[in-house]
Amino acid sequence: MGKGVARSTAEPMGASRWLFRAHSLLVFVFFYAPIVVLVVYSFNKSSVVGKWTGFSLSWYGDFLDNDNIQKSIWISVKVCVASTVISVVLGTLAALSIERFRWWGQKFFDAVLYLPIIIPDVTMAVMMLVFFGETAQWFNVIPGVNLTDGLEKLVLSHVAFNISFVSVVVRARLANLDASMEEAAADLYANRWQTFRRITLPQIMPGVLGGALLAVTLSLDDVVVSSFVSGVGATPVSVYVFGMLRKGVSPLINAVSVVILVASMTLVIASLVLERATSSQKGK
Repeated sequence: MGKGVARSTAEPMGASRWLFRAHSLLVFVFFYAPIVVLVVYSFNKSSVVGKWTGFSLSWYGDFLDNDNIQKSIWISVKVCVASTVISVVLGTLAALSIERFRWWGQKFFDAVLYLPIIIPDVTMAVMMLVFFGETAQWFNVIPGVNLTDGLEKLVLSHVAFNISFVSVVVRARLANLDASMEEAAADLYANRWQTFRRITLPQIMPGVLGGALLAVTLSLDDVVVSSFVSGVGATPVSVYVFGMLRKGVSPLINAVSVVILVASMTLVIASLVLERATSSQKGK
């Protein structure tokens, strides 16, 4: 009797296991098949997307020879680096202030901090456009800041929505930390800065790196906000590619997309390698 029960319960488990594997395979195919098609057709010799006529690297040559694309990529890199650095610093400080301290208006600040995540991108873009249109003369008083060319507006706009995402990631890391180590550092006469630099920061560094990676990705991928606030001569690559789509899809767009994809994957791999190296050093 016991053997029969064991046999009947083992069969559904085996069938369920194969069902889950098939389901996982279908999910991976659904998500990654378009990427594979994009990469393959970026090497298509034909100028007609979807019609394979042979292998060619000509579209990557056109990509390297296109000065407008090179300029837009450089603009995206500058905006991405500047907005990520500012967002990581401010987002980490915001997460620490909410998780480690209690002050008047904290709940209101916490609610406002989530707004860029909740509100639609179009609403965020209109808000940024109206804000910079009304306050541009105030920022122009600051030495070295000129909002007329659009580059500074792009940086400030990306910081506005990246802070929320960085703060959420860092707060998730802070919530799982044991505060006893910080208390022990205080008992050993360490001040707040020493405690943060030697105890808190190393422990939340994976969250900080994750928030930075998320900020980089959001900055590179943003189209709606960037298209509203970018000015003449300050068009990021995402907006430039979107403008190219209006003229029709060509393998040149596939080549540009593959380059951006490789850059994003390189950042992810570098982040994972850095995190593993940091973990191995701590283990030693």
